[in-house]
Amino acid sequence: MTPPRANSNAARDIANALHPYTDLRTHLEVGPVVIARGEGVHVWDDQGKKYIDALAGLWCASLGFSNERLVQAAVKQMRTLPFYHSFAAKSHEPMIDLAEMLIQRAPVPMSKVFFANSGSEANDTAIKMVWYFNNALGRTKKKKLIGRVKGYHGITVASASLTGLPVNHRSFDVPLPGFIHTMTPHHYHMAESGESEEAFATRCADELEKLILAEDPDTVAAMWAEPVLGAGGVIVPPRTYYEKIQAVLKKYDVLLVADEVICGFWRTGNYWGSQTMGLQPDILTCAKALSSSYLPISAVMVNERVFQGLADESHKIGTFGTGFTYSGHPVPAAVAVETLKIYDETDIGTHVRQVGPYMQNELRRRLGEHELVGEVRGLGLIAGVELVADKAAHKNFEPGQKIGARAAKLMEANGVIGRAMVNDLLGFCPPLIVTEAEVDEFIDGTVKALDELAVQLRREKITVVG
Repeated sequence: MTPPRANSNAARDIANALHPYTDLRTHLEVGPVVIARGEGVHVWDDQGKKYIDALAGLWCASLGFSNERLVQAAVKQMRTLPFYHSFAAKSHEPMIDLAEMLIQRAPVPMSKVFFANSGSEANDTAIKMVWYFNNALGRTKKKKLIGRVKGYHGITVASASLTGLPVNHRSFDVPLPGFIHTMTPHHYHMAESGESEEAFATRCADELEKLILAEDPDTVAAMWAEPVLGAGGVIVPPRTYYEKIQAVLKKYDVLLVADEVICGFWRTGNYWGSQTMGLQPDILTCAKALSSSYLPISAVMVNERVFQGLADESHKIGTFGTGFTYSGHPVPAAVAVETLKIYDETDIGTHVRQVGPYMQNELRRRLGEHELVGEVRGLGLIAGVELVADKAAHKNFEPGQKIGARAAKLMEANGVIGRAMVNDLLGFCPPLIVTEAEVDEFIDGTVKALDELAVQLRREKITVVG
């Protein structure tokens, strides 16, 4: 690898920037891909190379990279009211409009909306709300929170404790006490021989109930669930899973928090992943596609029962003592309002329900039988392609071989930006506006990349069992 030339953007980045989710030592030698501009579903780096962004940035640029209506919404609001806060009962029209629109579109009846700046902050705030709610009810011991192994809910100290991925725990001294995890609902890797999806779902629910009983139901407050697990591997839970899980939670009065940060706003083919997968959450968190990620904003919706608890406790104390300077910031809120209007006016849901099945079918048709691919999974416009060393045994490559990361780099060389994740999974989550021809474009580049990788592995004598 040729080192970045002196005074280039890449060299300046190496000298000054600290990157998330990056091998910081290797970055000093290799440097970044510097993205310079975007149009539609494509971006260009500062060397002029064109890529199709098959991950919509980070699962988030739902309307692509050049929507002029969102730009103008931001400009108009900047000229009208560039900032105001929402502390001490202050408000403004963009925040009011957005809260109203979210309540109207909620998958189940919701009462109020709290605004933050990221999915991590939304989930962190929801954690505090759950604790605050139980204190309001005098249930001072009912505080433990359940995440799932391979679930992802953010990277603040508390939300990272909910997250169930080792890379987000190791060396950060999390999870904190009181955060517990139940099994991953992934039939491909976790099912026993001959176990049907329904039987596996029953076992998942039984394991959850055993966990709650072992911890003491009077100490367990809430469970977090992404309708479809995203960063943990694009895992679609098996049939009947949520029906059975929710029965357990209801039995022990454990709140359900739906993390819709990735799944919300049509990603799975419905407005909310909760509708696709049959969740009835007490609290819902969302971000990313809320503003097509043109500006940072997130939201927490709570139902009436939870809100009444929050209201009672805040009245007792004198204030609801949490929030952020930028909670409900008028400019991101105005952009989010415009984003939701665009979804409605362009009937983006119908488009996703047409292009989503095409993407799922083509990924399975063209990659499902590839010698390196163990499973293709997903729904709507989110999918994962898992690379394995042994198809029959569902056995992954050794982590040190970094097969997924190598595949992602070869994809970039072929003009496709995806993401390599846990278990050498390649994630795909294109902007919602993607066309069938553009789906073909990123699948073409991915096929070429995997073919090149297979040749490299044979030369390196790395065994792959088809």
